[in-house]
Amino acid sequence: MTGTALRRVNGVVMATAGATALLYQTDSYLRTFDATVMGVDPERHAVVLDRTAFYPGGGGQPCDHGWLASDGRRLPVVHVVRDDGHVVHILAPDAALPAPGDRVRGELDWERRYRLMRTHTALHILCGVVFRDYGARVTGGNMDVDHARMDFEMDSADFTPERVAEIGHRANAEIAAARDVRVAILPREEAFRIPDLIRTKVNLLPDDITEVRTVEIVGLDLQADGGTHVANTREVGGLTITGTRSKGRFNKRLTITIPEPPTNA
Repeated sequence: MTGTALRRVNGVVMATAGATALLYQTDSYLRTFDATVMGVDPERHAVVLDRTAFYPGGGGQPCDHGWLASDGRRLPVVHVVRDDGHVVHILAPDAALPAPGDRVRGELDWERRYRLMRTHTALHILCGVVFRDYGARVTGGNMDVDHARMDFEMDSADFTPERVAEIGHRANAEIAAARDVRVAILPREEAFRIPDLIRTKVNLLPDDITEVRTVEIVGLDLQADGGTHVANTREVGGLTITGTRSKGRFNKRLTITIPEPPTNA
């Protein structure tokens, strides 16, 4: 863009300084947005935007895919990552790179994003039920667009087929209860006054963060989380426990899927 002063930071040609504004943190349903290209990374074939609705991945949730519209072109976004306060949008190899200072319109692959939102909320429901009813904390978790898994600290003697069926039944009852899902961003000190805010066995929050984003399933679960979620549990549509695995005497895994399309939305 003519007249824009450029500088190079770690291989990225930057037009402006500052972190990327994370629109998804307060609005998971934002499908399109307008932004300015802050920087271009030719080596990764990527752009940095001043604001974005693309989730860059983290906490077990994969990144978003989608497109950037620029100068009449629709440029596929094939991967997204966080890098030193910036969100880096990696484009398809044959897509032309916009220039620093250009205006673009972002568009999410909504089918992918919405399924990941439903899956992530399903995992929080599962986590909430297992913690509330059995006192078990999370030791690990991951998800993809068609399945997810969560590991719990649970004794082998308690991890029976009857217990697994009971967990599935109770989780689906919470989905059918149509509980609201609320997001808040709190000062760190205030957030850590919430009992059992960290549901993982190990606290993974960096010591230097000053604010904590929380996700609450009203009446069931409240925990620190950075991912995207649906607004009400009924949107999950149900979950099925498709597999179990013992990862050791006190580490048990549940694998789940959700229906497609949602049945209760």
